[in-house]
Amino acid sequence: MRSCLSGLAVLLAYFWLPFTSAFTASTVLVLTGGLVLVAGLLVRQIRAIKVSPAPRAQAFGTLGLTVPVFVVVFALTYHLMSRAAPEHWSEPLSRLDAFYFTVTVLATVGFGDITAVSQAARAVVTVQMIGNLLLLGLVARVIMGAVEEGLARRGSAAD
Repeated sequence: MRSCLSGLAVLLAYFWLPFTSAFTASTVLVLTGGLVLVAGLLVRQIRAIKVSPAPRAQAFGTLGLTVPVFVVVFALTYHLMSRAAPEHWSEPLSRLDAFYFTVTVLATVGFGDITAVSQAARAVVTVQMIGNLLLLGLVARVIMGAVEEGLARRGSAAD
């Protein structure tokens, strides 16, 4: 539950904190740092799942924190790119537009109402799509493996 509330706090911070910088080389570092943060969260949470007395609940909390952080990293990147050069996109992106676009890419819906127009924007969207595949496929499998290991450990401890 705590992880899910932390994920909600990340989403609220995205909409409420003043992000006023433009998309620069430092923004690329923020994106990279954000992705490293997501990876670090996952490693920490997977370890916690393995030793948790309730590994299923811990896994749910892991997703409740990791997915919002992942979404916010890309939404913030898209928003800052649009502030710096709106021509990266089919229309300028507000925070809500950037969040919406990030979620449509994550959900593979792709309505087509907002599109990446420049090479730079397409490159970042491609990184997100690859991250989506990793998050949905590989990470889900690793989390389930950690749950199974945690359940097995809990079962052997009861014996």
